[in-house]
This record gives sequence, C-alpha cells and structure tokens, in this order.
Amino acid sequence: MEPIIVLENVCKAFGDKQVLKHLDLTIYPGESMVIIGGSGIGKSVTIKHIIGLLKQDSGAVKVYGQEVSTLSERELYSLRKNFGMLFQGAALFDSLTIAENVSFVLDRHTRLSKAEKESIVSEKLQMVGMSGYEKKKPADLSGGMKKRVGLARAIAFNPEIMLYDEPTTGLDPIMGDIINNLIVRLNRELNITSVTITHDMNSAYKIADRIAMIYQGKIIEINTPDQIKNSKNPIVSQFVRGEARVNTGAE
Repeated sequence: MEPIIVLENVCKAFGDKQVLKHLDLTIYPGESMVIIGGSGIGKSVTIKHIIGLLKQDSGAVKVYGQEVSTLSERELYSLRKNFGMLFQGAALFDSLTIAENVSFVLDRHTRLSKAEKESIVSEKLQMVGMSGYEKKKPADLSGGMKKRVGLARAIAFNPEIMLYDEPTTGLDPIMGDIINNLIVRLNRELNITSVTITHDMNSAYKIADRIAMIYQGKIIEINTPDQIKNSKNPIVSQFVRGEARVNTGAE
C-alpha cells in the first residue's frame, strides 16, 4: 500500500531553536496515527508541515506523493480541500448558529443549493449526536458539545484526511470518551486517514492504530498502542506512565 503522508528527514528551526531534527514519519490510507510528546516538542509543528502552513528547512514532506513545500497557492488550496481539522478549542464562530458554523466550509467552497447544504448539515450533526441544535449559538453549548459541532464542521466537506489537535483537552473523562468514540466511528464509517496530537494517553490508546513519540525533534518510537504501553524505551515508558522525572526534551 502506498503511503498517503510521508515526512523524510525533516528539519525545522525557529531562530536558534531546532524543533524538528531529521524527523521521519509515514502514514498509510485509512490509518489513525497519534503523535505524542511533551509540550513544545514539535507535535503542532509537524502537523503544520503536513498541511503546508510551514515549510521545512530541509527534508521532504509529501502528501499524495506531492512535495507540499513546492506547491503553488492554488495547488495548496486544492490539497487542503482533502483535509478536515478539529481545533483544540473547537474554533466555532460565536456570531453564527450551529447550522451556519457547520455549513461554513460548504458556503465558501461549493455551489450547492441551500437545500443540499441543509441536508449535509443535518446529516453531519446527526453523526455527532447534535441533531436539533441547528438554531443554537455556540454560547448555548458545553465544551464537549462545541467539540462535536467542530467535528461535524470538519467532516462537512467529506475530507480524506482529518487532523485532530488535542481533541479531548478541557473535557471531563466521560465527554472525552464520547469524543474518542466519535473519532473511531467516523474513521471507520468515512474511511478517513487521521493524524492526532495529544497528551491524553487514554485517548491515544483508544483511537490509534499506531502511536509515534517525538523526543528532541525526532520520532524515537512508533508502534501499536499495546507495544507503546509496554515499551522498553525508558523515555517512552516514563512519558506514557506520566512520571514527572522524564525529560520530555521541551526545555
């Protein structure tokens, strides 16, 4: 099977801080990849390279076999139509209704009729358990409900690749588990390839096919959840157990 996302020997520095140091990562179609590591370690920087928001200093970043850093603005725009993203804070527009939030990408990027857009909005809200909230505003919703609406908006355009930025941060354990179950179900039902960055190991174990840990700018281990949980690498082992003495490399 040909990979859908490939990062080869990627280096990225900001000033004198080297964030990514010869990072390698390969992700296959339909796979749920979870990236873990300490704060400030380069997880978000890695995702921003995949979607073309950052350009590497050296190495290669390929999506669908295309080198992302060489794409024109028009080509990047076309590539990004294949992506959906659930932001850490859901990033809903407070002035819009829930239906308008979910329809936002359809309004901007399609010429669908009003009825067609309403049908898609209804379908996606139903998929995330938010039917009946179309006329509400984000201020009327809890944090977990906002995340679900954010997820409905992210899948409105039927993306092939989903990027999740700390999807369970700020949620209680029950709501966090609801979001995890949604991610697993949507990946399966929509055949989505997903890349998730998280500190939440319970979430990582539940949603991942493979987990990759970044340490000092590199992937130091990539394996199945069970193998990561029982890793012999002391840095990985200390991190996944939440032991305070681990040096995450984020200094």
